[in-house]
Amino acid sequence: MTRIIVVGAGVVGLTCAARLLAQGHRVDVLARDLPQETTSAVAAAIWYPYRALPFDRVLGWAGVSYETFGLLAEDAPESGVTIRPGVEAFRGDLVSPWWAEAVPDLAETYVVPSGYDAGWTFSAPVVEMPVYLKWLADLVLERGGTITRMNLSGLPHGADVVVNCTGLASRFLAADPTVHPVQGQVVLVEQVGLDRWWLDGEGPTYVVPRSHDIVVGGTDVEGEWSRTPSPEVASAILRRALRLVPELAGAEVIGHRVGLRPARPEVRLERVDDVVHCYGHGGAGVTLSWGCAEEVAALID
Repeated sequence: MTRIIVVGAGVVGLTCAARLLAQGHRVDVLARDLPQETTSAVAAAIWYPYRALPFDRVLGWAGVSYETFGLLAEDAPESGVTIRPGVEAFRGDLVSPWWAEAVPDLAETYVVPSGYDAGWTFSAPVVEMPVYLKWLADLVLERGGTITRMNLSGLPHGADVVVNCTGLASRFLAADPTVHPVQGQVVLVEQVGLDRWWLDGEGPTYVVPRSHDIVVGGTDVEGEWSRTPSPEVASAILRRALRLVPELAGAEVIGHRVGLRPARPEVRLERVDDVVHCYGHGGAGVTLSWGCAEEVAALID
């Protein structure tokens, strides 16, 4: 049995831990922030390969995750994963997305909001993160793993393999200056009966319904470290979202959240001696989580 320490308890770290435990390894998760405190907890978490490169590897990871989330939606509804239809709307001519082959029901549509010309419609996994992170953490514990809060000044020793899933903290723990924050702010509004998601293909505007609320976003601020929501930014987000989804008019605002996406020129997923690095997922941590966990497991075995 291989003893593995996974550092980081966001969606990538927990998914890697669950996958490795399923293979019979001993796995302990160490993290400064527990799952509900991570950037993952802020995510709207619709399947979409956003701000992650290189395209060829990302496509493979995203495809594995798409299939896995489909199975979870069917077999484990308590996980908080659902499959929802939706539209990515564009102004101007449509260009086939580079990730098209990962989505089985991608199709053109001209039923789009006023001001848009056309769009792509497809079914996508939507992951309700507060529910999903608890389910994923419980899965790690049920499989015999541990999750411990620990503030580390460097990657730990004492295991056969360390899996570094620290996201933005890899700037320090892996001495990688290419990792940087991309701030994302969202507004939570009451659920007004919306059952489809909407994306603006030209910018970071999205509306993602969940069971009890709707996540409305967002922003994409390169290099910004602040986690404090801005009222002015929130108002601008809601104005943009209303153009995309007029049904949101009058919806009560129930919360504000800010997360820092761990961006990097490319996702780093490689083994260096007894350390497997898996970080830099940008805005696609949920989207790539199961595919990356599968590759991490392969690198260890």
